[in-house]
Amino acid sequence: MKKLILALAIFFFLSCKTNAPTATDDITAIRTILDQQQKAWSNNDLESFMAGYWKSDELTYFSRGRITKGWQTTLANYKKNYPTEKEIGKLNFEIANITQINADAYWVMGSYFLTREVGDANGTFMIVFKRINGEWKIIGDSSC
Repeated sequence: MKKLILALAIFFFLSCKTNAPTATDDITAIRTILDQQQKAWSNNDLESFMAGYWKSDELTYFSRGRITKGWQTTLANYKKNYPTEKEIGKLNFEIANITQINADAYWVMGSYFLTREVGDANGTFMIVFKRINGEWKIIGDSSC
């Protein structure tokens, strides 16, 4: 009888699947957002590119030795620094590392490459993704 109960317990334990996302699921979701951002940028659609960012005044962006705060400010800076398709060009990311910080946060390190009429540009970035209301959003970006 004990063997039967133990066997049933093991069976139920192994057959129960959790709906909690795995690290693999999280990384896939983050890569999907980055892919969507590449496409949006390359289509001259900065608003769609910004959909990957946390739409909050607390969004933090660090570049060129200064910190700026806020989703709207970040969008305005992108529009100012990339006013036309000639400056925007085509974007490609090369992801070097995606590392879990905790169950609801990851940091991503990589390089970006802009192919543009006004001259190509490239650099590195480190961004922090956080799960907010079930969605992954960039809450911090440091690019140079």
